[in-house]
Amino acid sequence: MQTSRRAEASPRSGIREMFDLAASYEDVISLGIGEPGFQTPPHIVEAGVKALREGHTKYTPNAGIPNLREAIAHKMSDYGLNVNGENVMVTTGADEAILLSLLAITDPGDEVIIPDPCWPNYFGHAAIAGVYVKLAKAYEEDHFHLRAESIESLLTPRTKALIINTPSNPTGAALSRQELEEISEIALKHDLKVISDETYSEIIYDGRKHVSIASLPDMAGRTIVVNSFSKTYAMTGWRVGFAVGDSNAITQMAKLQESVSSCVNASAQQACLTALSGPQDCVREMVEGYKERRDFLLSGLQDIEGISCIVPEGSFYAFPNIKKLGISSKEAAMMFLKKARVVVVPGSAFGESGEGYIRISFCGSREDIEEGLNRLRQAMNN
Repeated sequence: MQTSRRAEASPRSGIREMFDLAASYEDVISLGIGEPGFQTPPHIVEAGVKALREGHTKYTPNAGIPNLREAIAHKMSDYGLNVNGENVMVTTGADEAILLSLLAITDPGDEVIIPDPCWPNYFGHAAIAGVYVKLAKAYEEDHFHLRAESIESLLTPRTKALIINTPSNPTGAALSRQELEEISEIALKHDLKVISDETYSEIIYDGRKHVSIASLPDMAGRTIVVNSFSKTYAMTGWRVGFAVGDSNAITQMAKLQESVSSCVNASAQQACLTALSGPQDCVREMVEGYKERRDFLLSGLQDIEGISCIVPEGSFYAFPNIKKLGISSKEAAMMFLKKARVVVVPGSAFGESGEGYIRISFCGSREDIEEGLNRLRQAMNN
């Protein structure tokens, strides 16, 4: 059957490509996919099971159950946002939230600026929405922090929106308030809408505090904040995310969701309500665990010739520089898979500026990280 140009033009994620390739090898250590090594905290699991037993097996409102939307709105006050439930919708992960945001605020043929390197699904979202992508490059010498001047240099009359991601997947860069203020000035000056992917807002290190661009003056009305329960609460398979923004945009996104997935799993929404309203010690413990794993990984990478790495400020990814190896990032990733049975993701999967790097996830077990480092070291020595 002949398929559509839209489907054929939609790029495949380089992360999933490596994940699938690894399936054909035995005894593989995966440092590739962003899958927390922690289990969903027991009290959240129990809330989901209890919800099923109590009959939460029906459709919910398209935008999500009201008490969860209100709980999310309350959570946003931690980031300086003054919103209520009508400013919130619950989505099938952050993935759907970003796609629906693009569909709600852009038209086919518009231009959207995306950071480079970035999470590769942004390219797929843009392809489905029919918008053109312009890449705002970020560089290692700036610790991969997106600069306002990089954004402004790309603007044309067709540019309608900007996607930012802080803390960043894949680089771990966490933008400061001053940097976000400079970006907000560009957005206000040129009437840009902003999709702010804040999926890793709670996973931030070394005394830093997450800042949402929506909390800055005059930005709340032009920003859609996207977040998720997947990373914060180790709930990747539950598939629950959310979007926070102008009530009109949220209403339109909920209408679009009706045709995409109708609503999010009812019992999972109940579990997420418990995640927000229950004790947060589990989050702090997981973040402490990620920091320990980060430091262990960075220490181990120092002993591998040809690889260097800046310190990730947030998320649970490192973005090591492998340029001294003299091969492409795809070749390096394949070499590590074949010779060391270790899965990493080539930096080229994350955009043009990712070439010369690989992404390593440190959210798995310390044992896997240690074994992965040993294998990489041995492979490089040989």
